Amino acid sequence: MRLSNRNKASVYNFVNTVLMMMVVFGVVGFLANIYRFNVLGNESYLLIIIPVSMLVLFHMNGRQIFEYDSDGEALNFKNRNIIPFLSRPLHDEFPKYKLIKYDIISIFFIKRLYITVSSKTSGSTMLKYQISYLTQREVNDLKLSLNKVVKANKEKKD
Repeated sequence: MRLSNRNKASVYNFVNTVLMMMVVFGVVGFLANIYRFNVLGNESYLLIIIPVSMLVLFHMNGRQIFEYDSDGEALNFKNRNIIPFLSRPLHDEFPKYKLIKYDIISIFFIKRLYITVSSKTSGSTMLKYQISYLTQREVNDLKLSLNKVVKANKEKKD
């Protein structure tokens, strides 16, 4: 099964651009209010605080693009940001039989995928992916696919 939200990259770029413009206009409005108009008083700080907090929230939510491929004998995970220099992209590929378990943690609007993979050296390794920008349907499809792999691995062990 293949799962990707790469086609939404243009939407995420648009949202990022709008948020950046809001920050710039907020700073310009703040400076214009302080040095010229003096209309808002202390509320003028909100012209900076609100857009900056929205931009920080957008980027703290995690990497926007998530790709998953379980076709064949390997599992392939890719997780990257729309802005390449903000964070290093994650790319992992391993055989299906190495998957031990997975957990999806959802706190408010932040979702994380934790994959536990068997390893020769340390016994097991945990891989972390940010899936906050996946829809609920995509998350359910991901769970279904990973459940199949985990179930098949448990049956092989027994």
